Amino acid sequence: MPASPIRRLVPLADKAKARGIRVYHLNIGQPDIPTPEVALEAVKKWTGTVLEYTNSAGNASYRKKLAAFYQGVGVNVDESQILVTTGGSEAITFAFMATLNPGDEIITPEPFYANYTSFATICGVTIKTVPSYIENNFALPPVSEFERLITPRTKGIVIVNPVNPTGYLYSREELEQIADIVKRHDLFLYADEVYREFCYDGLTHFSTLRLEGIEENAIMVDSVSKRYSECGARVGALISRNREVLNAVMRFCMARLSPPALGQLVAEASLEAPADYFAGVHREYVARRDFMVEALNRIPGVVCPRPRGAFYAMVKLPVLDADDFARWLLEEFDDGGETVMIAPASGFYSTPGRGKDEARVAYVLKITELKRAIEILARALDAYPGRTR
Repeated sequence: MPASPIRRLVPLADKAKARGIRVYHLNIGQPDIPTPEVALEAVKKWTGTVLEYTNSAGNASYRKKLAAFYQGVGVNVDESQILVTTGGSEAITFAFMATLNPGDEIITPEPFYANYTSFATICGVTIKTVPSYIENNFALPPVSEFERLITPRTKGIVIVNPVNPTGYLYSREELEQIADIVKRHDLFLYADEVYREFCYDGLTHFSTLRLEGIEENAIMVDSVSKRYSECGARVGALISRNREVLNAVMRFCMARLSPPALGQLVAEASLEAPADYFAGVHREYVARRDFMVEALNRIPGVVCPRPRGAFYAMVKLPVLDADDFARWLLEEFDDGGETVMIAPASGFYSTPGRGKDEARVAYVLKITELKRAIEILARALDAYPGRTR
């Protein structure tokens, strides 16, 4: 199993904190936005005396309300087409395990969410990548590049929309291009849509489950972690209209017994969050993004594209090796007793050598903290012995 590029530096951060250093975390997508009050109240008001197993598919009441939520955003599904999982990570893993055999291949644009490598490793599956580039904001590569990689072992295409780690938002037209490939080659389309609410600049999210002609091919993954700032609830979902896929996934669900009882209580209550909750969250992330992109691009040698979704940006740094720079930040540098933690981009690529001078940064801190973190980053780049320009 590969180490997570997002979490593998945690021991160094812990040591820095033990030395009295304050660490600003730009490395992980842990929002500081408050969880909806209705969710917290649901926990406070719970009067049960036993935390029992739940249904392996998830609580029926939650699945019904979740189906209504999807119908409200134009995705026509019912509760029988939803399986509740222990986070989006389990949904992705179960989707792979239910549809892929060891030695099969999947294709995804690169850079991609680092843990897909782990999920594929668990299943004995090979990930093939189509490169996207910072020079054009990591736009969808030409569909011909996908088709060039298809072999008899290719079984699916994986996309995240909006994209973690780049913040790119695929348009309906781009998704339809992918759907055409899926139809021509009868592939699965695994769609991670956990950041659907985080779309900016007047753009909106278009779900893969709204694409026509691939109703039996599309498997959508979702989670409450980012939408409601509930990463610790560990509640996700797998949604598909393919009954055979659902039956196969259900066997994995039964093997792990049940998704979290209290997590589902929180997730179900969160569906009652008022509209102004999301409006406020949206305004906050737009302000953070705008500040961060402008501040980073003012640092000599730094290139930061303007993300249009999620709450990440992939940044090119004036360094020889972003992995070494990230380590150096935690072990050898501080500015007034403070430093910054970033996620080196090498873990988001599978092509050797790609992303060596890039890092993913998450704008999940308040602007006052982002300002200080980027100030520290600028001073660190000035002092770093491996700076290139």
